Amino acid sequence: MSHRVNPAARLRGELRLPGDKSISHRALLFAALAEGETLISGAGDGHDVRSTAGIIRALGATCERLPAAPDDAPGTARWRVLSPGRSGLAAQGDGTLDCGNSGTSARLGAGLVAGVAGAHVLDGDESLRRRPMTRVLEPLRAMGADATGAAGERGETAPLRIVGGTLHGTEWRSSTPSAQVKSCVLIAGLAASGSTTYIESVATRDHSERMLTARGATINRVQEPDGAWSISVQGGTQLRAIPQVQVPGDPSSAAFWLVAASLHPDADLTIRGVSLNPTRRHVIEILRRMGASIEETPRPDDGSGEPIGDLRVRSADLHGVEITPQDVALAIDEMPILSLAATAARGGSSIRGAGELRAKESDRIAGVADGLTRLGLTVRVDGDDLHFVGGERSKGGSPEVRGDHRLAMTFAVAALVGDAAVEIDDAAAAAVSYPTFFDDALRLAGGAEQDVRA
Repeated sequence: MSHRVNPAARLRGELRLPGDKSISHRALLFAALAEGETLISGAGDGHDVRSTAGIIRALGATCERLPAAPDDAPGTARWRVLSPGRSGLAAQGDGTLDCGNSGTSARLGAGLVAGVAGAHVLDGDESLRRRPMTRVLEPLRAMGADATGAAGERGETAPLRIVGGTLHGTEWRSSTPSAQVKSCVLIAGLAASGSTTYIESVATRDHSERMLTARGATINRVQEPDGAWSISVQGGTQLRAIPQVQVPGDPSSAAFWLVAASLHPDADLTIRGVSLNPTRRHVIEILRRMGASIEETPRPDDGSGEPIGDLRVRSADLHGVEITPQDVALAIDEMPILSLAATAARGGSSIRGAGELRAKESDRIAGVADGLTRLGLTVRVDGDDLHFVGGERSKGGSPEVRGDHRLAMTFAVAALVGDAAVEIDDAAAAAVSYPTFFDDALRLAGGAEQDVRA
C-alpha cells in the first residue's frame, strides 16, 4: 500500500503513543518466566510485539489478547499472561518459534529458550534472516548452550537452533554495544548456575535490569575503571509475577514528532505519558544540542521503575551538530529521523560511527542516504559516517522504504515539514512499531488531504 503525504500547514495538538516496544517485549517475556498471572496494558500493538506474544504462547504459557479499555491509547494492546514459570515451559511440536521481522524477539528469545527444555528453532521473514545473530550465539555457547545458526554473509543468521539445557555462568565482554545482546545474556543467566556478567563499553538501554530487579532478580551494575559497565545476574532465580504492568509511550516513536515539530514553522505538540528512561532519552538531549524547544513534565512514579512524563515541543531554529559514536549507541533507533533533522538544521552536521545501522531491519545507512537524496536533500556517506550540508527542505519524491518502519515514518515527516508531497511506497511498514502513525499525522496536520492507494 502506497501513501501520499502532503506538507502540513501546521502541526498542533496532543497525542498518546503506542507503548514502548522495548518494554512491551520484555513485559511479555518476563511474564512468561514468572509463575503466575500478569496483566499488561498499554503495550505496543505492532507486529514485532505480537511476534513475542506468539513465542511465549508456543512455549506453553497462556497469552491472551484482551479487548481494549476506554482509556487505552490508540495503537496499544492489553495482554493476559498466565505462566507456569520457566521450569514449566517447553518446546511444543517441532519447536519452531516465528519471530517475524523482530530482531528483539529472536535475540531475547534465544536467551530465554537456552534455559527451556527441548529443541527450539527461532526463525522469521527474509529481512530477519539477514540480520547478524553470532553476537547472541557466541555468549550462549560460552554458557554451555548448544546454539547454532545458518551461514550468512555477516556470520550466523536465523534460523537459529538452540537446545535448552544446563547452563553455567560466565563473563562476556561485548564488542558491539547492544541492549538486545545484553538482555539475551542476562535472561540466559537466570537459568545458569552461579553468576553471569555482561560487560559493555557504553551503557545501553537498561529496561531489562530495571524490570528483572522489580521481579526479584539480583542484578549488580558497576562501572569499571576504564569506563565500561559490568552487569551481573545471579543464576537459579525464579522471577515473581507482577499482577499489573503499565507500558509507557515509546520515546523512539516520540522522536518523529519531536523532529517534526522542531522543523515545522507553525508547530506546538504535547506528547503524553512517554518513557523518560535515562538510557532512552538521548534523542531529546541531541535535539536540545541542536536548539530544540522541548519541555518535560514528569509524572509520579507508578512503581514500575520506569520514569514517565509529558513532552511539549514547539517550532525551533535548529543548528548543525556533531553526533558521536557514543551518541549513536545511545540513540541508535532515532538516527534515521535525526538524519532528517540534520538536513534541515543551519550549518553542517555529521553522524559518526553508525555502522550498527547496517544491521537493522534494513541497511539504514544506505536507506537513509538514498531516500533523503531522492527527496532532493544532500547526504554524503563515508564508510560508517554520514555528513549533511544542512539548510535544506524536502522537494518531494518517491523514496524507497525497503520494508523498514523507521524509514517510512522518516520520509513521511520529510513531507510534513517539506515543500512537496512524498509518496511512501510501503506505508504498511510503519505498523511494525507505530500502527496509528499516519492517522496521527493526518490529525495533527489538521486533516490535510492525503491520498491512500492500494
